[in-house]
Amino acid sequence: MISREPTIERLAIANKLLLQPFGLTEDDLGRALSSIARHKIDDADLYFQYTRSEGWSLEEGIVKTGSFSIDQGVGVRAVAGEKTAFAYSDEISAASLADAARTVRSIGSAAQSGRVKLPGRRRVAASRALYGGVDPIATLDSTAKVSLLETVERLARVKDPRIVQVMAGLASEYDVVLIARQDGTRAADVRPLVRLSVTVIAEQDGRREMGSSGGGGRFGLTCFDDMLLRRYVDEAVGAALTNLESRPAPAGEMTVVLGPGWPGVLLHEAVGHGLEGDFNRKGSSAFSGRIGQRVAAKGVTVLDDGTIAGRRGSLNVDDEGHVSQRNVLIEDGILKGYLQDAMNARLMRVRPTGNGRRESYAHIPMPRMTNTYMLGGNADPREIVASIKKGLYATNFGGGQVDITSGKFVFSASEAFWVENGRIQYPVKGATIVGSGPESLKKIALIGNDMALDPGVGTCGKEGQSVPVGVGQPTLRIDGLTVGGTA
Repeated sequence: MISREPTIERLAIANKLLLQPFGLTEDDLGRALSSIARHKIDDADLYFQYTRSEGWSLEEGIVKTGSFSIDQGVGVRAVAGEKTAFAYSDEISAASLADAARTVRSIGSAAQSGRVKLPGRRRVAASRALYGGVDPIATLDSTAKVSLLETVERLARVKDPRIVQVMAGLASEYDVVLIARQDGTRAADVRPLVRLSVTVIAEQDGRREMGSSGGGGRFGLTCFDDMLLRRYVDEAVGAALTNLESRPAPAGEMTVVLGPGWPGVLLHEAVGHGLEGDFNRKGSSAFSGRIGQRVAAKGVTVLDDGTIAGRRGSLNVDDEGHVSQRNVLIEDGILKGYLQDAMNARLMRVRPTGNGRRESYAHIPMPRMTNTYMLGGNADPREIVASIKKGLYATNFGGGQVDITSGKFVFSASEAFWVENGRIQYPVKGATIVGSGPESLKKIALIGNDMALDPGVGTCGKEGQSVPVGVGQPTLRIDGLTVGGTA
């Protein structure tokens, strides 16, 4: 059997789903782009998308909901300077494409009118092969999906008699995109995405506490084998039982140690957003104009890497047709660069970094993170915890808020412990961590050798758009953070 190169195969799948059923050809795409270019513009693209998604949820031992949806459409964009004109339609046809093209070409002023010759040759964009084109919805039948959720319920119930409620959700998505750019570039991606979430409630002496776990990535549902299900259940039950023993969190300025993996969400919010190109081009980020300067303690290296195989935040190509990259943002404490989409890269006179992302065909692209993490250091994680005289050891986080301009953040710890003289004393509840992203980077005193990525649960919101992302970090000791507690 002869197989095609992955990039060509993805283009063929996208053509089959997004062009052929609607009688569209390459000539139709070319005509739409030519129509946009009748006025002077800097860039234009067509973004076709087909998404099939399914979700199942279990509560009180019963699979209560099941959903299935299909969405498809096309977004048409023109860019002139800093101005963007955008139109979209959930009808894919030559007529709707032509209407959208006529709408967005008005961004070119009359004074700028004049034909722009489009490249005659079509160029297939460079791409990666980070995940297969599997349709995850089809990797298990409905009976098996229900059985999977029932297994989670059973494992949690038998784990500890104090577990009084179990909630589990299973989501899968098959996403196909096709990008046609004004410069002749053609790109496509076939993106599987799955996620399993587990939440339990434990009760003891009239007190109830919750614990959660789960994971996912760009693969099929068969990855959720019995071993992985047990791990998720153990983590969720363990968190709930730990919280049953929690005491009010102390407050004040203190040493804080963050655990590896998911606590990297603090890095994502407090630092990552501030390194996105649009905020820095406009001068609204605390990191604006600081490339080449020290912005973090020595040893701190932060990357955004969209090239990690199978990860939730990874992409073969971004939503503008640029190949995903491994971008070093901060190296040994020195700011090296920002995350860029096409427009901000052009205006800042740098190259795109493969971070042009959008929620769907109905949204414009903007610079967004993929998998953002800090590299590990040399310290033993146990020794980092042992170095705390009095402080907080936070191993899991809930929600938070960040001000991009100032870099100030507030985060709630969903699982944390009070430490004295290097020994964990007891779990605490209600701890919030308050600080400044840029200042916190400078206060990092110890970096563990246990760098880990999150299990595959992250979703990032920006300007009303949500996209899947990954985070990660090693165990970190940060001195002089403010903890808002309940004590």
